[in-house]
Amino acid sequence: MTEVCAACGGGPLSMKLRVGRELDRQGLIPTTDSFGHALDDIVECGTCGHRQLAHMPSEIKLLALYVGARADHYVEEQEGQLATAHLTLDHIERHAKVGRILDLGCWVGFLLVAARERGWATLGVEPSEFAAAYARETHKLDIVQDDLLSAPLEAGSFDAIMLGDVIEHLADPLAALQHIATLLAPRGVLYMALPDSGSRLARLMGKRWWSVIPTHVQYFSRASMRILLGRAGYDTVDIHTAPKTFSVDYYLWRIGGYSPPLSEKLRAGARWIGIADRLWTPDFRDRMGVIATVRV
Repeated sequence: MTEVCAACGGGPLSMKLRVGRELDRQGLIPTTDSFGHALDDIVECGTCGHRQLAHMPSEIKLLALYVGARADHYVEEQEGQLATAHLTLDHIERHAKVGRILDLGCWVGFLLVAARERGWATLGVEPSEFAAAYARETHKLDIVQDDLLSAPLEAGSFDAIMLGDVIEHLADPLAALQHIATLLAPRGVLYMALPDSGSRLARLMGKRWWSVIPTHVQYFSRASMRILLGRAGYDTVDIHTAPKTFSVDYYLWRIGGYSPPLSEKLRAGARWIGIADRLWTPDFRDRMGVIATVRV
């Protein structure tokens, strides 16, 4: 079993959730309907309460799986994702000047599309061949298809760096944040959006929480994220809830992770009454947005 907490560097780590161990046959994809499944059981740190996989896969193994990742259903949700992106940029622009933004793990580039509309100079890094190609060809974005932490990037050149649903996928988040600090310009900001395992809903649902999926290897709470940022040399500026906007149909489709028959009935009902395509931003308070700056 992993002996050191990824957040505080301490321990001890004790068994918390025994989950169905699973690797999706398509590889690790950004969205999944396999709730309650992970690559290994989940342990909890007795010092800071952070949760992580009992046995951590190597970064090389994870990268190889992400290179082939694709999720067509997610691409179809462009309108809602752009709305989410603009809300994210509202938060970023309260703390950073509009300048150059880097999106690490940009997927198909919706955040960068919104940023470009607001005057930002944009660059994305994405390991998935499918997503990188889609972002380049559909949105005409500047995308580097590479590992997030080894892509050739200019040090000290970004006014804002985005990690949207990324850090919970990394085996060594401390090293990632330390590397990212070297890429930020003076007074630049880091923004992260990720699941909040310390939320009331996550604690109540346990392994049935929809963020317990094969793609996630870390389960941060607000407290453990503050601790990790401090160790990596950052000051935490703000933590807030960060709900996502999708269509009603998308959220009802996700219920299929618990009950496919119920999901289909609800989707049919939504189509019948004409609300399936309506945008919806439910705030379950189990996702957090985090803004941090490098400590001077």
